[in-house]
Amino acid sequence: MNERSLPQPAAPLTGYTVVDLSSGIAGAYCTKLLADGGAHVIKVESPSGDPLRRWSASGAVIPPDSDGALFSFLSGSKHSVVADPDVGDDVEMLRKLLASADAVIWSAGSKVADFQAFTPTAIREVHPHLTVTSITPFGLEGPWRDRAATEFTLQAWSGGIVGLGRGEADRAPIFIGGQVGHYLAGAYASVATLTSWLRGLGGELIDLSILESQILGLTYYPVTYFEMLGRPWRDARRRTIPGVAQAKDGLVDLGCGTAQQWFDLCAMVGHPEWIDEESPLSITELANVYAADIYAWVAATPVDEIRDLATAFRIPNAPVANGANISSLDHFQERGSFVRNPRDGFLQPGHPYRMFPAQLREPGSAPRLGQHTARYRCAEMAPRPAPNAAKARNRLPFSGLRVLDMTTFWAGPCCTHYLAMLGADVIHVESTRRPDGTRLIAGIPVTEDAWWEKSPIFAALNTNKRGLTLDLQGPRGRELLRSLVATADVVVENFTPRVLDQIGLDFAAVQSINPSAVMVRMPGFGLDGPWRDNPAFAYAIESAAGLSWLTGYADRTPYEPYSIGDPNAGVHALNAVLLALEHRRRTGAGVLVEAAMVDAAANVAAEQVVEYSAYGALLERAGNRGPTAAPQNLYLSADTDEFGRLDSWVAIAVETDEQWASLCGALGKPSWAIDPALAEVAGRRAGHDLIDEHLAAWCADRSGDDIVATLWDAGVPVAKVMQPHRQTELEQLSFRGFFEAVDHPVNGRARLSTVPMRFSAGPGVFHTQPAPLLGQHNHELLAELGASAEEIDDLEADGVIGRAPTMYTAS
Repeated sequence: MNERSLPQPAAPLTGYTVVDLSSGIAGAYCTKLLADGGAHVIKVESPSGDPLRRWSASGAVIPPDSDGALFSFLSGSKHSVVADPDVGDDVEMLRKLLASADAVIWSAGSKVADFQAFTPTAIREVHPHLTVTSITPFGLEGPWRDRAATEFTLQAWSGGIVGLGRGEADRAPIFIGGQVGHYLAGAYASVATLTSWLRGLGGELIDLSILESQILGLTYYPVTYFEMLGRPWRDARRRTIPGVAQAKDGLVDLGCGTAQQWFDLCAMVGHPEWIDEESPLSITELANVYAADIYAWVAATPVDEIRDLATAFRIPNAPVANGANISSLDHFQERGSFVRNPRDGFLQPGHPYRMFPAQLREPGSAPRLGQHTARYRCAEMAPRPAPNAAKARNRLPFSGLRVLDMTTFWAGPCCTHYLAMLGADVIHVESTRRPDGTRLIAGIPVTEDAWWEKSPIFAALNTNKRGLTLDLQGPRGRELLRSLVATADVVVENFTPRVLDQIGLDFAAVQSINPSAVMVRMPGFGLDGPWRDNPAFAYAIESAAGLSWLTGYADRTPYEPYSIGDPNAGVHALNAVLLALEHRRRTGAGVLVEAAMVDAAANVAAEQVVEYSAYGALLERAGNRGPTAAPQNLYLSADTDEFGRLDSWVAIAVETDEQWASLCGALGKPSWAIDPALAEVAGRRAGHDLIDEHLAAWCADRSGDDIVATLWDAGVPVAKVMQPHRQTELEQLSFRGFFEAVDHPVNGRARLSTVPMRFSAGPGVFHTQPAPLLGQHNHELLAELGASAEEIDDLEADGVIGRAPTMYTAS
């Protein structure tokens, strides 16, 4: 019998039923991830259908008997049921569906979801066995619960628009193009739903905030950074050097995330004399000093030559992909990263992660509106049993799970951090030769005592974990690592593939030690393909996946988002971990997960390749304008910011004609605003420049608070563009307890962000222990492996373990 004829394992969520009462991208993406995992997803729509069926970011005309391409991508393998809550038979059908399901994904905005009997709390009261995951802009409770919001205004509230200095000093800052925050929220909603399932207690209510998802994905722990170091991460807009640059024959992205990469860039462009290891300037400041020379070299050199040199020098690099060219790039072609939509034939990204021997469901066709209504109207649906009330409701979801965390920087640690905050025993492995990279990027002088313990990023990413140092260059450290693998349920690493090859710890080796272990590998570009061994920082991933292309001013080269690539990879890897654990629970077998950062990024940028392939439309960046709202822009207020600059902005976005009417009323119905041509979205798009001119004048002599109060009370989506380190000032976040104060033995007390959802079954507090000091738990963990005190002392004396860096390295 050959391999192809062997029976394939069922997808991990086979038999798990989800009723989808959501509309919009966040809920659709959540249920897509669940359907990919094998769940049976029943999408309940009002008679008019989900608005995504009529959506095209390019404005393509969708025929009445067809669906928008993005809807087809997000809705593969789902069923569609049409229900009108004004019809008694439909209400009864929905009640039977809910009684027979395992989970519900809910968001407001449809006739069904807004019906009183089908709100999250009402569903939970009648069907206590259900996990109900609610996705809303700010959360179900709190002072902002009913406030209007869009992707754009949420990015402003999060601090993600200005948090990493995106834009030019003499222009408005720049938002991240597309709808990345809603995709992030969808990925987190899937994680939350799977967490509840794996908890095994029966139903609960999960209250997810899109704003909090954006804070975790679009900003880099700015509150902790500010409270520990007394300064913001960045206080001005400036281009990342080199970043996305114009080469001789196209755009290329080059990055310097570490000092070593800066030294290598100097050598690559022919200026080794720029290397000054004693310079008081940061690498960012040095890059700005020599920016003109760097850009001149790039402009005179072809893209392929630049990328070949950068790869040889181990400098992160990528082509700048867009909807037109991404599917033709050699790496994606060799890996089969894009597939044909099974119903409509356009190209779409494949799965955001891969696994073996567990299998994800192959993309299926999206349903036509109401295609399965008759089936469920007549079906016999057995209700699920009531939850076992005797089970302890305060049991953490991942109690008893042991995770060997061999990750560094942001993507890997944020994946394992979620597991640690929800009860897993996470052992974070570093070495004294190469500590976690986040320990090295805080700008603390190496002359300070315990400088490596003073990184706000490390402190924010690693609470509740135990810390172990092991020198993996030698046989004794590797043998101890293998002993740890034998005790672990999950092993996670995010090095380039060659690193684990050198250590000799691939999946076959893990299986030989621990056949039931889940191994999660998080390479930047995947375990195969021509870019396999390229170093991957967030910015290179963002450009390679198309996220950079949509971000920036229309008349300038793009900006990398410089944030989302890592946490987006982390939350997608987390989805894969939970699916792999469910496969292991059902079969007893271990799983290899390949969670390539670029595959996750390509999924949240999917609209670009989908639109180009389906309609021939190349989506373009347009500053702070976008296809979901008109007007949509940033407007300067009269406030002076905390740095003494007239640089305080508000975000306004009008998505509907009703919101436009409300805006006109809030402005006092000036003659320009009540022009009938502006009453519909096409007219507002045509008159966007005029609208911007008038709104800018109206905002210019008002404070941000006054603008927000006037427009928000009228129901218009609006936000102050927050400095991210001031997130704690948002009363909604305080109400939900999003930040928790943690005492650190070196750094004192600081507030740390938690998770973007609240579980009705707990926990109520997420941070129970501060991030570990370097090697803090060496003796404890090695003693658990059976090592005597004398043996542990010998390991420390020989440098196999340690409590301080043996040499300063940023490579």
